[in-house]
Amino acid sequence: MNITLFYHSILSDWNHGNAHFLRGIVRELQERGHKVRVYEPENGWSLQNLIEGYGKEKLDELQQYYPGISTNFYTLDSLDLDDVLRDSDLVIVHEWSEHELVKRVGEHRAKSNYKLLFHDTHHRAVTERKSMANYDLTHYDGVLAFGKVIRDLYLQEGWTSRAWTWHEAADANVFYPHESKELAGDLVWIGNWGDEERTAELHEFLINPVKELGLKAKIYGVRYPEHARKALADAGIEYGGWLPNYKAAEEFAKYKVTVHVPRRPYVEALPGIPTIRPFEAMACGIPLISSPWDDAEGLFTPGKDFLVARTGEEMKQQLQLVLTDAEKAAELAQNGLHTIRSRHTCAHRVDELESICRELGIETSTITPKETAIA
Repeated sequence: MNITLFYHSILSDWNHGNAHFLRGIVRELQERGHKVRVYEPENGWSLQNLIEGYGKEKLDELQQYYPGISTNFYTLDSLDLDDVLRDSDLVIVHEWSEHELVKRVGEHRAKSNYKLLFHDTHHRAVTERKSMANYDLTHYDGVLAFGKVIRDLYLQEGWTSRAWTWHEAADANVFYPHESKELAGDLVWIGNWGDEERTAELHEFLINPVKELGLKAKIYGVRYPEHARKALADAGIEYGGWLPNYKAAEEFAKYKVTVHVPRRPYVEALPGIPTIRPFEAMACGIPLISSPWDDAEGLFTPGKDFLVARTGEEMKQQLQLVLTDAEKAAELAQNGLHTIRSRHTCAHRVDELESICRELGIETSTITPKETAIA
């Protein structure tokens, strides 16, 4: 297939978690023989923050992990959709795109033969419903939603007549167990502060347990306000700033355990959506302990693939268990890794996307699936 993708960025994952998944999907599609072109806005906020804070050399480093990764920059004023979408079989527009772009691509679809999908990977359909309702999806063939609750919302609100659940997943080419000659500490956590959407939770399930147990810990992420950095310092936690996502696997290998602390909107309104972080952690073979979230779609087996801590006190108990019982820690890591490799890699998601393409009526001869390896 000729596939055209409009996303915020594939080059930068600075405060932009969708880049994690998109990179793996693009590589998997290309390996199957599909021709993929990515378009992102010129001067997008994520890429600009990355370059301003860390320099353009980080884009060269990205090539080491994703050889040949590339994008096309556009501005709404100069975007020629007749040229960009010529010969496309499938077009996907991400929900971080401007309303005007979404509308213009939809209008172009009305007079074209390709299939057009809208891709939603955020909680804004619940938390910013008015803004999401203003996206004009009239001529779209459907919506890819990263959880059943989001998919159902699009259908219930009448924003689309067709929608599919398309969960995020781990890029197994980058996220896999790495060897480390020596450990750097007990616990590592990779995540952004979260716009105050999980401040209390981070204190209860991460900062306080680390402090009270006297663990050696390191935290990576961006947009940490002064009070957050002060809390980390007070707990004896090292703050590492932004970590390129493609280096996360190497960091996981240096520590004994990690935790997942979902943002409040996911816990309260979006059951079944864990975000991409636990997929990636389990893919790297590190034991994972999570604060509560409802695995309503049965993606994992809580208690087997990862441990659940319902309170801060339970988090301390679970951390002590993993850190003192090597056999339990290894069993937990292996279970999580097996579940990811058997169901939740980018290869599995491309299988699902190709199935959706058949359902949409895209010519079968343009779809070239390959067997998904199950380990």
